[in-house]
Amino acid sequence: MTKNWLFIGLAGIALIGCNSGGDQTQGVAATSGDKKLVVGFSQIGAESAWRTANTESIKGEAEKRGVELKFADAQQKQENQIKAIKGFIAQGVDVIAFAPVVETGWEPVLREAKAANIPVFVSDRRPDVPEDLYVTFIGADFIKEGEMAAEWAVKEMGGKATIAELTGTTGSAPANDRAKGFRNVIGKNPDMKIVFTQTGDFTRSKGKEVMEALLKSPQGKSVNLLYAHNDDMALGAIQAIEEAGKKPGVDIKIVSIDGVKGAFEAMVAGKLNCTVECNPLLGPFLFDAIEKHRKGETLPKRTVVPDSAFDMSQAAAELPNRKY
Repeated sequence: MTKNWLFIGLAGIALIGCNSGGDQTQGVAATSGDKKLVVGFSQIGAESAWRTANTESIKGEAEKRGVELKFADAQQKQENQIKAIKGFIAQGVDVIAFAPVVETGWEPVLREAKAANIPVFVSDRRPDVPEDLYVTFIGADFIKEGEMAAEWAVKEMGGKATIAELTGTTGSAPANDRAKGFRNVIGKNPDMKIVFTQTGDFTRSKGKEVMEALLKSPQGKSVNLLYAHNDDMALGAIQAIEEAGKKPGVDIKIVSIDGVKGAFEAMVAGKLNCTVECNPLLGPFLFDAIEKHRKGETLPKRTVVPDSAFDMSQAAAELPNRKY
């Protein structure tokens, strides 16, 4: 996996260096003298192991580079993120970065940032706003992740399955795109049928709660494949499946997304069948982009961090390499 991580790092750096011909030039001048660069970052929350690793990557990279990071945890509430961004504008930070909890509702506050000549960088999830309101988006291709999960499912199930889906936070980019990507592939296989879809809000506790209710229903008795939009919901569902007297990974095959250490442990134990990686270690990519922008370089509007899929057969060998 060391080679994979090296590839991801080099690919990310190369992509960030591409010139797309964009017109975002605000905030280019470097901070003068010995004054630290001040970056305000609004994080979604701490809803999963993935998010915790993402936060640690951003904080660690800021400290490594001597950046003053003003960090705000929104506790999964958009109103808290908007309040934090307004606070960063009032404080006159040099750069604003954020991972939007949902896709819509950001244009007014981002226009305030633009009026204040503060460049905005988007991490992990993209907002549905005009592209001139942010410098670049850095993150995964969520649609591709959903497609990779579905491709594994079709192959594993021989093109025939009764599927339950645990979706992420309603209205969020990963929930929307991972659902779309999965259906892009599943839709071509008429015997792969999604019979249940409900949000687990990207949390282990909600994933367990929703799966418990499903397994107690008549509908739940026919399900033989679970697609979870993240590993934490899948791990919660595994608990519910076991408590219902069934074998996760056997009676109900499970594919999820994120590639956290807990998912690999579950695969080694035979309880989860496949996870599609979504790299949370975005700190280096984010601060590389900020530095390049401040030097006057033009960045692409989207920098995609490539991901991979892992199944049970690869889990034991890969587990020691997990950094999150």
